[in-house]
Amino acid sequence: MRVGVTLACTECKRRNYTTEKNKKNDSGRIEMKKYCKFCHTHTLHKETR
Repeated sequence: MRVGVTLACTECKRRNYTTEKNKKNDSGRIEMKKYCKFCHTHTLHKETR
């Protein structure tokens, strides 16, 4: 049930991180606050398709 997802920064729209999520527990798109090396700050990263 685990599937790989890509996280993109909401500020600069760059895809910085890849992670896994459990589709059974997290059916919607996940959001995490992560460090963006392009923005040089912690920003919200959302799951992309």
